[in-house]
Amino acid sequence: MAEDFSVKFTDKQYLPDPSVKKNSWIGDYQKAYNAFIKDPDSFWDKNASELHWFSPYSKVKEWNFPHARWFPDGKTNIAYNCLDRQVQNARRNKVALIWKGEEDTERIYTYRQLYREVMRMANGLKKLGVVKGDRVCIYMPMVPEQIISMLACARIGAVHSVVFGGFGAAALHSRITGAEAKVVITADVTFRRGKSIPLKHIIEEAIIDAPSVEHVVVLRRELHQPVEIHREMEVDFYDLIKDVSPDCEAEVMDAEDPLFILYTSGSTGAPKGIVHTCGGYMVGAYYTTKNVFDIKDNDVYWCTADPGWITGHSYVVYGPLMNGATIIITEGTPDYPDAGSYWRIVEDFGVTILYTAPTAIRMFMKMGEDWPDKSNLSSLRILGSVGEPLNPEAFEWYYRVIGNNRCPVVDTWWQTETGMHMITTMIGEPMYPGFAGKPIPGVVADVVDKDGKPVPHGTGGFLVLKEPWPSMFRAVFKDPERYQKYWDTIPGYYTVGDLAVKNKQGYIMVLGRSDDLIVVAGHNIGTAEVESALVSHKAVAEAAVIGKPDDVKGNVIKAFVILRLGHEPSDRLKNEILYHVRITLGPIAMPSEIEFVTSLPKTRSGKIMRRVLKAKEMGMDPGDISTIED
Repeated sequence: MAEDFSVKFTDKQYLPDPSVKKNSWIGDYQKAYNAFIKDPDSFWDKNASELHWFSPYSKVKEWNFPHARWFPDGKTNIAYNCLDRQVQNARRNKVALIWKGEEDTERIYTYRQLYREVMRMANGLKKLGVVKGDRVCIYMPMVPEQIISMLACARIGAVHSVVFGGFGAAALHSRITGAEAKVVITADVTFRRGKSIPLKHIIEEAIIDAPSVEHVVVLRRELHQPVEIHREMEVDFYDLIKDVSPDCEAEVMDAEDPLFILYTSGSTGAPKGIVHTCGGYMVGAYYTTKNVFDIKDNDVYWCTADPGWITGHSYVVYGPLMNGATIIITEGTPDYPDAGSYWRIVEDFGVTILYTAPTAIRMFMKMGEDWPDKSNLSSLRILGSVGEPLNPEAFEWYYRVIGNNRCPVVDTWWQTETGMHMITTMIGEPMYPGFAGKPIPGVVADVVDKDGKPVPHGTGGFLVLKEPWPSMFRAVFKDPERYQKYWDTIPGYYTVGDLAVKNKQGYIMVLGRSDDLIVVAGHNIGTAEVESALVSHKAVAEAAVIGKPDDVKGNVIKAFVILRLGHEPSDRLKNEILYHVRITLGPIAMPSEIEFVTSLPKTRSGKIMRRVLKAKEMGMDPGDISTIED
């Protein structure tokens, strides 16, 4: 791990209108935080009690470092809290979900309609033999059926593993086999920039040598030219639920039963299957959605993330629906058919809360202010950012151009592993561009040196979490050693893998990863996974990848490749290798640049020194290279 270092930043701040704090759920941040610190269990008990429990818990948590059990003897069901609870609480005819596809296609579901569709899908899965504890892989575009499938799994106690629809066959295969999925739910195509992109053939390749898979459910969208269904294993999505009962009782789940597995890139090759459980995750997602976004009953909430990532789980699906929100999902891209598409959606649907990624914000900055100026954005009241640090320039553009100098900006820091927001600037508090904010009430975080001692303000160090929280992940699926590593790196703390710095007001700026992960457009890409894909090409002997700063994506991937004997560098070979990575892992993990080299810097034990490659690429001092191989 790197040594501590000094960081220069400004103390420029923006002060929100005082009425924002006065009318927010959380009220005074410091008062709420002090109440949490004084009695953490009472704090979380109060938030958990706002949800439905079939059987109440007798205690809030059991903490045996580094393992926690939250609400351990409580019985609940998160899908019940998302749907049944809303239907029973006079929200049955409120709009729950608005789907906006390309070419102005739309679908709208009330809470009652979504509730009934989820129960039908739950019974369809039961018809396929899915029972409590079985794993179901969901590999779909952003369509209502994706959310319906997630909630149906949760309703019957099946463990869902959602895989981002942009991943290639190899990445999908590793996630299907890793989770030992019994059923895979997919679609024939996704639509992007006016074109249909096939998905089913990726599934067909991915389930080769995947013995756990018994059925594949296919949502057929190309109705004028439907794909063939292979009846030996496949079933049409709507055929599956056509003749089933619209009633399905929610499974009574122990709070510590697994809810989902979500694979995230690791620094050691194979993706990590992060396991979240029913009760603690439910409480964390509910509490943060309500309080960080200050969600009210008349809000129209739009999180632009895909449910293939943790943001989509917590803040597209579970958190907003538990709060009875009206949510929007879109299948399109931010700049199709033009750069005004997002802003027209805000105007058309009266979006009040917008939660998007710094990559999108920087892209809009490049396209100019004319596009958002064409739409009426006055409905917006809160702006959110997620996925990577929001740089000061992007913060100020977002605040000024999109928020018209009046909307609070909540720049959220958290992880797949945390399940919920951990650090942000709560509604009504002063905003410092570039700084995510302070630990939210319910979270204890700090910036420390490699020995776990807090570092002075203005000095960089390692971001750590000091106390357990309800939505903390419980395990890395079938890999207890990888779970333990999170807690052993800096003894006594959960080490998040990010470098950070605090200002004198206690606000935290996240600087980037301290391990071998590259954050591209807000998504963690493991260097080892990309290097493995590169080396699997017949012409590649060795490979190393680094992240390079990019004005739009935050980082892009550059690959250094050593060729096998008999292969010579050429533009054609470069394109073949890039295509190979695209097909293997998907376009998000594809390098933007390949450099053919004859050697790579390594330690004497053979470990590639990526920081040396990065320092040379960026024209920086590589630091101590005494361990480098001659």
